[in-house]
Amino acid sequence: MVTLKEALNGKLTAKQLALVPSAFDIVGDLAIFAEFSDTLKSKEKLIADTLLNMHSQLRVVLKKTGKYSGRYRTPKLKILAGERRKETMLVESGCRFKLHAENTYYSVRSGTERKRIYSLVKTGERVLVMFSGIGAYPVTMAKHSMAKEIVGIEINPIAHQYGLENLKLNKIENVSLIEGDVMKELPRLTGTYDRILMPLPRDAERFLDIALSKAAKGTVIHFYSFGAEDGREAKLAIKEACRVRKKECRILRVVKCGSFGPGISRISVDFRIV
Repeated sequence: MVTLKEALNGKLTAKQLALVPSAFDIVGDLAIFAEFSDTLKSKEKLIADTLLNMHSQLRVVLKKTGKYSGRYRTPKLKILAGERRKETMLVESGCRFKLHAENTYYSVRSGTERKRIYSLVKTGERVLVMFSGIGAYPVTMAKHSMAKEIVGIEINPIAHQYGLENLKLNKIENVSLIEGDVMKELPRLTGTYDRILMPLPRDAERFLDIALSKAAKGTVIHFYSFGAEDGREAKLAIKEACRVRKKECRILRVVKCGSFGPGISRISVDFRIV
């Protein structure tokens, strides 16, 4: 198959071709470039149109114009070519999801991790998903496991509304989604959970204590963080939080879920309260 750079050969100079990104994310019918050199600013439309012509399933090409930012850690996106929209529909693990690429956070690259998680859920489990977003974790778990009950909490009101819509799209009945701050909403929930997910890599340490307040003996917690691949900093944070809560824990595994930069990985540290 012809690559984007090959398709642009003869349309750009050798110097410009060298700067064309070789990778991009496909989210539904959107293509999203993570990086785009300022040197190519006058050629963005040409590059984006070429990509659209190469992939019949694509309808919009966008580029990120900054890092994830703001209260809800969402990206800023600029439309380079195609339809004037940032909303799309996609399928993951047999589930349909509707989302807005700029107003919500969704990582197509986390699909493998979501599959890993739902494969671990046991029959009859009560599951808590902190930071549930558009409902990707709750919906895929509900569809592919025998969990008894799944509760998700999301502070971004737009993501929460998409989450509710995605429950209907997939005819999910054993999931409850709550809009609000986990620090305020979690204390209002009764009982403990068999499994707790914390899919918020940045500053997740701040939420360890409140997560542990809903954990009992046997609860498995999936703690996400950025750091060394062996998870040494995350393990220290977990053990300290458990010490403060007077709970004992056992680290089950450290799973690399992606890369953030040189020597920095996105990891999940799975641990059990014992």
